[in-house]
Amino acid sequence: MQATVSDRLGWVITVVALIGIVLSAVSVYNHYKKTATEYCDFGETFNCDAVNKSAYSHIGPVPVAAIGIAGYIFLLALSRICRENKLISGLLIFSSLCATAFSVWLTYLEARVLLQYCIICLGSLACISLITVLAIVRHVKTRELVF
Repeated sequence: MQATVSDRLGWVITVVALIGIVLSAVSVYNHYKKTATEYCDFGETFNCDAVNKSAYSHIGPVPVAAIGIAGYIFLLALSRICRENKLISGLLIFSSLCATAFSVWLTYLEARVLLQYCIICLGSLACISLITVLAIVRHVKTRELVF
């Protein structure tokens, strides 16, 4: 039963990470796209292009969304390997917490500096937040079953 609980949560983390990869890939595409993104423009409050092409959309030459792709791939890999290993479980939690903090900071910039939101970015925030919660629950459930 131990592997079953951990494995189910691991598969959910995998699926959510895949959704995060897709959202980040769409965001990278839109970052370099020359034309406006019609499906993501809802007036003054929601405008992915304004957010995705702002000064905060990249770190040096690297789009933040590309960092997101790499992060989601890393979290996906951690969720699939050695599920009962305390170090891997801790690394998954720590990494997802760092990514959540970064995503919350970016959302703060959207709200307080840019005064516009990106629905793709908010979707990514939801994904990374869910991965963090699932990683913690998985860690706790696995530890409970061990003892």
